[in-house]
Amino acid sequence: MKLKKQVTVCGAAIFCVAVFSLYLMLDRVQHDPARHQSGGNFPRSQISVLQNRIEQLEQLLEENHEIISHIKDSDCQFALGGKGQSPDLQMLALYSLLPFDNQDGGVWKQGFDITYEPSEWDAEPLQVFVVPHSHNDPGWIKTFDKYYYDQTQHILNSMVLKMQEDPRRRFIWSEISFFSKWWDNISAQKRAAVRRLVGNGQLEMVTGGWVMPDEANSHYFAMIDQLIEGHQWLEKNIGVTPRSGWAVDPFGHSSTMPYLLKRSNLTGMLIQRVHYAIKKHFAATQNLEFMWRQTWDPDSSTDIFCHMMPFYSYDVPHTCGPDPKICCQFDFKRLPGGRINCPWKVPPRAITDANVAERAQLLLDQYRKKSKLYRSRVLLVPLGDDFRYDKPQEWDAQFLNYQRIFDFLNSRPSLHVQAQFGTLSDYFDALYKKVGIVPGMKPPGFPVLSGDFFSYADREDHYWTGYYTSRPFYKSLDRVLEAHLRGAEILYSLVLAHARRAGTDSRYPLSDYALLSNARRNLGLFQHHDAITGTAKEAVVVDYGVRLLHSLTNLKRVIINAAHYLVLGDKDAYHYDPAAPFLSTDDTRLNQDSLPERTVVRLDASPRFVVVFNPLEQERLSVVPILVNSPHVRVLSEEGQPLPAQLSAYWGSATDAVPDLYQVSVLARLPALGLRVLQLHKTFDGHATLKSSVRLYLHGRDLPVRKHEALPVHVFPATTDDFCLENQQLRACFSGPSGLLQSIRRAGEEREQRVSSEFLVYGTRASKDKSGAYLFLPDGEAKPYAPKDGPVVRVTEGPFFSEVASYYQHVQTVVRLYNVAGVEGLSLDVSCLVDIRDHVNKELALRFSTDIESDDTFFTDLNGFQIQPRRYLRKLPLQANFYPMPAMAYIQDAQSRLTLHTAQALGVSSLSSGQLEVILDRRLMQDDNRGLGQGLKDNKRTCNRFRLLLERRTTASKSSSFFSKLTSVFKALGFPGTRTGSPEVQDGRPISFPSLLSHVTSMHLNAEVLVMPVAQEKLAPPVLRSFLPLSATLPCDFHILNLRTLQAEDDSQPSAEAALILHRKGFDCSLEAKNLGFNCTTSQGKLALGSFFQGLELSSLQPTSLTLMYPLGTAPNSTTVHLDPMEIATFRVRLG
Repeated sequence: MKLKKQVTVCGAAIFCVAVFSLYLMLDRVQHDPARHQSGGNFPRSQISVLQNRIEQLEQLLEENHEIISHIKDSDCQFALGGKGQSPDLQMLALYSLLPFDNQDGGVWKQGFDITYEPSEWDAEPLQVFVVPHSHNDPGWIKTFDKYYYDQTQHILNSMVLKMQEDPRRRFIWSEISFFSKWWDNISAQKRAAVRRLVGNGQLEMVTGGWVMPDEANSHYFAMIDQLIEGHQWLEKNIGVTPRSGWAVDPFGHSSTMPYLLKRSNLTGMLIQRVHYAIKKHFAATQNLEFMWRQTWDPDSSTDIFCHMMPFYSYDVPHTCGPDPKICCQFDFKRLPGGRINCPWKVPPRAITDANVAERAQLLLDQYRKKSKLYRSRVLLVPLGDDFRYDKPQEWDAQFLNYQRIFDFLNSRPSLHVQAQFGTLSDYFDALYKKVGIVPGMKPPGFPVLSGDFFSYADREDHYWTGYYTSRPFYKSLDRVLEAHLRGAEILYSLVLAHARRAGTDSRYPLSDYALLSNARRNLGLFQHHDAITGTAKEAVVVDYGVRLLHSLTNLKRVIINAAHYLVLGDKDAYHYDPAAPFLSTDDTRLNQDSLPERTVVRLDASPRFVVVFNPLEQERLSVVPILVNSPHVRVLSEEGQPLPAQLSAYWGSATDAVPDLYQVSVLARLPALGLRVLQLHKTFDGHATLKSSVRLYLHGRDLPVRKHEALPVHVFPATTDDFCLENQQLRACFSGPSGLLQSIRRAGEEREQRVSSEFLVYGTRASKDKSGAYLFLPDGEAKPYAPKDGPVVRVTEGPFFSEVASYYQHVQTVVRLYNVAGVEGLSLDVSCLVDIRDHVNKELALRFSTDIESDDTFFTDLNGFQIQPRRYLRKLPLQANFYPMPAMAYIQDAQSRLTLHTAQALGVSSLSSGQLEVILDRRLMQDDNRGLGQGLKDNKRTCNRFRLLLERRTTASKSSSFFSKLTSVFKALGFPGTRTGSPEVQDGRPISFPSLLSHVTSMHLNAEVLVMPVAQEKLAPPVLRSFLPLSATLPCDFHILNLRTLQAEDDSQPSAEAALILHRKGFDCSLEAKNLGFNCTTSQGKLALGSFFQGLELSSLQPTSLTLMYPLGTAPNSTTVHLDPMEIATFRVRLG
């Protein structure tokens, strides 16, 4: 809202300054006697030039006015700049400043010596909160269930018992996945005790997500979903809303997390795994506590208070103070005679009257030293570790010994310390009180930080950048499940509303809600920081895989059941038969580690029908692939109109066309979030479909070729010539010998843009420290991938798509160009089927090299939610320059931007100007000493899917040309320019956004069309009608993140309410957006929801916090909502 005014005011101010300066210059020219004496026309011509300039400027102002009134709000300026105060700490800038020299700091090895004067606390005593915690991984070395039965249930059972023994005891818990399983197994009496402990502040639920998610590979849909799942569970079962975030174990921290927590109404958060050099710098400058703000935030509405732990780990030796040798002596689980001891060789001693004075003094010294690193006189001291407190003896050892120390300290006023057990919120509350603010406000004198904390190193050059790619098969399966969950949630919510309205809901399988609920929990579980990261034991990975596949299968059922009801012309004829589903699934997977096999539609005399689901909230013109068993096929719309289609072979290998299997690719317009009905007829009319032709280049390989009579295949022994594919928008050229991409040319441009791709291999070090599941420790730069045989290259050309498939020993890559108007035809579809199961200690990478002058700057997304500019730093080792890429990465200069979109999270970097490279898979034979005890040897055949988008910059839209002209005026006035590849910098905030086309391309890649054949082959099916759920076009910067039916009192039943979650995307409109061929409009962030869903009334609309825990104000009278760019908003709605 404010942006509009600010941009207009700034523009006007700049204009005034410019005009005023010009008038001054004019004035000087006209009144300069020396100039007059020089005679001639010189000043006259000068004046006319200046007057021209003024006219130009006036014209520019006119243009500017026109643009601003045209844009009205901040659709465009948002990407061009807003007025925010700049943060005190900008992570990108900080990385450039720090030396990363890893000096030995003494007892605190990665820090420095801390000194203090004993009198420092005389005026204001030190307030210490010791926070007992137990970090429970929902799967890592053991499966989720095994951990629960072996450890977690005992921890929670002891907790109820032991906390009741002394009201001064405190405990925090974070993973609701474990907590809910335990809750289901305990008595009503025990549940009441838990509610009492929560109610009186002894037990705090921190963060309250289903898991403590990984923040690198997780996608924001799943991050939010697992947070909602946990929060809804807590509200329903315990009646509690979390206030503080606790993330001690994710391997690096994303700035998406503070945004989600803030929008869920949490007021404080804690993080731990941050690069040791950053911890040291923040400790030295007392910046370990800060307000964390989004880079794109124009004011401070996204600020959340964040506490960073200063030392190496979250275990007891590294939490009481700087000296682990001393802190370990206060971990009373390690008392002599136990199973674990202190590696520093000095064991703990039980606290007695005889030794309490000396022990308490020793511990207080550590507390005081740690306190020196922070700004307030309140100190947080976590007390716990992985799966701690699983035996009553440990509860006694820790709580009784610490209580003796506290009693001693608190009874000696001369020590000026008050120590006690506390929860995380006890600590934050005391701190807020001490600095005199209410929770959520900025404490005076504390810094504001923006940016993120990737990539993480815990010691030396051990960067945790391997896990961005580890086990890519499951990273891909995660996203397939996510797309299905979103599609199933939306269809289920719509079918429920329609069935209720028609009064047929009693015949609908409402029990599908239990399948949805189970899928939410399995997707949530997989966001855990040892699951999607690929850092669990092999057997645990299989357990996750089985859960993911089980839910994927169930969600396909939910989608089929909903689609069945929604496409029926006569709803009264609806009959649900679980034994004989009306529709077949689009594909099936044999096992949790199998690639999908697509369903074949068998043609015979009677027509076959298929239902096509488009999970996007935008209408799309797509090439819909259908597998059939005959080349004699004709495709019709539901009304019987013939649809254009391309027939091609289905290849089982490079040279083997599978007999009796054909792909028919139908060009179809698919309604937003809707279902389109198509008919397939067997026909012997040879002109019904357009055939594709194939050229096979064997490159010296003596291979038998199996082909169909129906489709032409030309076999060539080899080719040295490059060749090209083109559509109306693009021309892509490939190397003849390798079959790999060489260049792209956009329509209307003379010049080819070099975009050459190659495969590379990284090895690992010869020294003792080698790459493993977590760490990437390469043996130097990547070497070219050199397979023993040349590739077989297969070129397919047809009217709706053409593609080049290159078959190498370990990777098959297919680059496809769609000949379709709109989004599909503006980028290249790239897939890589990778199989490195015979490699030893190797990682396979795909690198694109271009002439884009990106210097050392590149851009990666965080959680598919926002873009973070990155810099390649030569002072850091190669592995430090890799970053997570859940959805996209790009490089750019003044002319072009090249974006690599991805359908699965992988590690990415730009190691030199004009390059972008992604790690596809890694096979490592050893553990990397982070506790896993295994290498990565369970590789699968994995399909990685990408879209490659080349866009033109700056000259595109009117507004940006106005700003570029303004920039040239600035340059004329001597203002410095920015470097071409570098991020747009606003008030010291590096900031960048994808274009609208880029956003939509990403959506197309991640929300694939589902093709579901009507199962009954013989009977004539009932009348089917396409389903168009939306009555209006959604503005294309809006995304319906979810429409999630909320649960009724009974867990497994749906209620009448749903959560509508909307995201308005921030975009950069300085990229060419002409001829997109898709009707894309924006609406300044306004959306009328009243009659948005066709045939359904919106009977209530209540804005809430992100996870529905808090209503935001009273329900408005109007059903029009407004969102600022980048914001995510949740509404509690009733459709009927």
